[in-house]
Amino acid sequence: MIYIFQTDVINIQQIQRVGYELNKTKEIHNWNFDLEDLDNILRIEAPEFDTAIICKLLESLGHSCNELF
Repeated sequence: MIYIFQTDVINIQQIQRVGYELNKTKEIHNWNFDLEDLDNILRIEAPEFDTAIICKLLESLGHSCNELF
């Protein structure tokens, strides 16, 4: 499945910091940010799992995060 989140991540340094933590999550197969999108989209490819984990992770790093449906 592909999960899509609206974030406030705006630069490479923030992506690297968030990515370091995302890479620790075994359920995630792939992830990427689209900073050209107005919503600074984070896309995650993973089997079905609790998406609240992702928002909590980003919020713990000082970023906003909302799942888009």
